[in-house]
Amino acid sequence: MRHRTLACLALASVPACANPASRATPALTSDEREVLGVVDRLFATMRSKDTAVMRTLFEPGARLVGIRPRPSGEAVVQALTWERFAAFVASDRREWIERAWNPQVRVRGALATVWAEYDFHFGAQPSHCGVDAVHLLKTPAGWRIVGMADTYETTGCPARPAPAAAR
Repeated sequence: MRHRTLACLALASVPACANPASRATPALTSDEREVLGVVDRLFATMRSKDTAVMRTLFEPGARLVGIRPRPSGEAVVQALTWERFAAFVASDRREWIERAWNPQVRVRGALATVWAEYDFHFGAQPSHCGVDAVHLLKTPAGWRIVGMADTYETTGCPARPAPAAAR
């Protein structure tokens, strides 16, 4: 139950989470719920800096790729292994809060993709927003992230409620 509550809080725009009793929108499949749960756990591990749990979410060799703007206006591709990303998260003393909005989940066999708008805060301070594209494979150990790509937008971010304070 706690897992579903966390997933619904982070992904409140998913119809099944926003109103579990709703019959107007088809319910998520178990695979779709599991896939969204992996993304939700990733965001939770970023906030808690729990790299041991983060390790269970990624397949070896998984990469994170994004376009990062420089002050000059130049856009640079940034690519990290998940291990380097985890080390970066763990070494940063700020509280990382990433939230997904309007996720779209596609599952076909052992392949899944989550495409979602996101916003990112350091504690209560907004930092940026964009779109996450998370690619997962269903392995014998369950759904695992094999790659992520994102945009990084510092302007034009939608107004959304501030994240809840750290516990």
